[in-house]
Amino acid sequence: MDPVRALRLIAFHLERTGAPGYRVRAFRRAAEIATATGPDELRRRAEAGTLTQLESIGPTTAGVIAEALAGRDPAYLVELTERDAPELVGGHELRSALRGDCHTHSDWSDGGSPIEEMATAAAALGHEWIALTDHSPRLTVANGLSAARLRRQLDVVAEVNERIAPFRVLRGIEVDILADGRLDQDEELLAQLDVVVASVHSLLRMPEREMTERLLAAVANPHVDVLGHCTGRIVVGRGRPESQFDAKEVFTACAEYGVAVEINSRPERLDPPRRLLRLAVDLGCDFAIDSDAHAPGQLAWLGYGCQRAEECGVTSDRVINTRGANDLLTRSRR
Repeated sequence: MDPVRALRLIAFHLERTGAPGYRVRAFRRAAEIATATGPDELRRRAEAGTLTQLESIGPTTAGVIAEALAGRDPAYLVELTERDAPELVGGHELRSALRGDCHTHSDWSDGGSPIEEMATAAAALGHEWIALTDHSPRLTVANGLSAARLRRQLDVVAEVNERIAPFRVLRGIEVDILADGRLDQDEELLAQLDVVVASVHSLLRMPEREMTERLLAAVANPHVDVLGHCTGRIVVGRGRPESQFDAKEVFTACAEYGVAVEINSRPERLDPPRRLLRLAVDLGCDFAIDSDAHAPGQLAWLGYGCQRAEECGVTSDRVINTRGANDLLTRSRR
């Protein structure tokens, strides 16, 4: 077991199980220090018992490094892995068919990790690609990307792709659907992107007819590939009710325009609810089973979406992220 990988895996599992951010950051920082120190110096310090003299290396992270260098799976990692085993009763076939994730966030907006960290974690899960879909400018609470910042991000994505090939980060955005159905980003810039997820984040309780027209306008936009978390509901804590709209009308438009309905895998969303998911199946929609991950550990939430998709009759041929990146891009440029 490589000690750096062990530290990163621990951070991954802590994140997935909702551990406090400072604990996750402690293991990620320790992984950075271990990388900079190098294996020979780490081994020398482990033998001398001086690992904790390194910056940001405490007794727990030092123990993980020492166990890994000794050829053992660190006990803390084993414990976390066993505790973090997802309680899924189905969806395994769909999960194994997924080759990428159409909805992820980085620290450019409200995510917690750099682009390359997200990509590395996705590759470790067996993905071939992810779409980077940080927020658009009007979502200021999420540090949404202005057109200028998005253009800079596209340059960074190109650099990352050179380093991590053949894994691929697709250029994308989660663009806000404004109250009148327009999209919150320059149209010419949206045309340059590989994946556009369009979602409602404001005025979630507008009247049903107005919300229906709002979603229909977004779905009809030729740049939109995925309709994100369509009801906006939250199912944990105090929760948030579903937005009201004519689902038959909206999903019929999705099928007509080739816009995939997102099956959002975040445990607090699980959107759309099963009755609407079954309706979308009956109306001939395609789907994107997405993690909506804001941190590397959350990329593994896809299983929750796969389980619900299987329960509602979604087959792999109707899930766009079962495709390779090139096939997906061919579809998105319909």
